[in-house]
Amino acid sequence: MQISRTNIFYIVLLLLALLAPWVGVYPIFLMTIICYAIFACAFNLMLGYSGMLSFGHAAYFGVSSYVTAWLLTANAWSTPGALLVGALASTVLGLLIGLIAIRRSGIYFAMITLALAQLVYFVCLQAPFTGGENGIQGVPRGDLFGLISLTDDLSMYYFVVVVFVLIFLFIQRIVHSPFGQILKAIRENEPRAESLGYFADHQKLLVFVLSSTLAGLAGSLKTLVLGFATLSDVLQSTSGEVILMTMLGGAGTFFGPVLGSAIVVALQNLLSDRVGSWVTVIIGAIFVICVMAFRRGIVGEWLAYQDRKRSA
Repeated sequence: MQISRTNIFYIVLLLLALLAPWVGVYPIFLMTIICYAIFACAFNLMLGYSGMLSFGHAAYFGVSSYVTAWLLTANAWSTPGALLVGALASTVLGLLIGLIAIRRSGIYFAMITLALAQLVYFVCLQAPFTGGENGIQGVPRGDLFGLISLTDDLSMYYFVVVVFVLIFLFIQRIVHSPFGQILKAIRENEPRAESLGYFADHQKLLVFVLSSTLAGLAGSLKTLVLGFATLSDVLQSTSGEVILMTMLGGAGTFFGPVLGSAIVVALQNLLSDRVGSWVTVIIGAIFVICVMAFRRGIVGEWLAYQDRKRSA
C-alpha cells in the first residue's frame, strides 16, 4: 500500500506534535494553537467548501465555552458530559441562527450572522451565570471517566491532540464524501446545483450547524485548557481572528487553517509582551500583505505552485 506525500507529511507533523512537550515547548501554548486550529478548521468547512462567510462564528465558540465552564464549576459535572453539552449548546444556537441566516447569501448572510452574534454577546454580558465582565474563572479540568486525570498539562495535551486528529479526519471524510461534493457544487454555482435536484438551503443549513458544533467543541476545549471563559470568547474580534487564520493559511485547504492558527497565536504570544496592543496592527498588516501577494493563502499558493509545476 503506497502512502502519499501528503499523508507522510501529516504523519511527520503528528510525531512532532507528540514529541514537542518533551523538547521544551510549553504545552499550554501548543494546546491553545490546537484549540484555535479546530476552530479555524470548523470555520473553513463552511467558508472554504461551502462559500459561506460568517462574521459571527465566535458566538458558538463562546457559548460552548461558557456552558462547559458553568457546568464544571457550578454543577460539578463530569468533564466528558460538560464537553458534550457545551458542543450541543452551540449546535442548537447554530440551528437557530442558521434557519434565519441561510435565507440570504453573500454580504447579507454575513451581516445577519454578525448582528445575531452581537446579540449573543450582550446576552453573555448580562446573563447571571456568565459572571459578566469577569467571566467564569477557575474551571477544573476533571478527568476522563475516572480513568485519566486531566489536571496534568501533559495528559491534557495528549487528550487535545487526540480530539484534534479525530476532528481533522472527520472533516476530511466529510469533504471527500458525496455531501462534500454537493457543498462544492453549491459554492461554485448554486442555481446549477439546485437545477440538478439538490436543495441548497438544506445542505447549507446542515454544514452551518456542523461547523457551529465543531467551533463550540473548540471553545469547550479552550476553557478546559486555560481554566476560564470570558467575554473575549464571544467578541467580534474573535470572529475576525478565525477569518484571518483561515484566509492566511488558505481557505478550502485542509492544512491551511491549522497553519494560519499557528502563525496568529504564535505572533500574539511572542509580540504581545514586546509591542503591546500594536500586535493587532502587525497581524492586520500581515493579513493585508498575504491577501495582496498570496490570495489563496500560504497553503493554497503552495498547492497551486505544485499544480503548475506538474503541468509544465
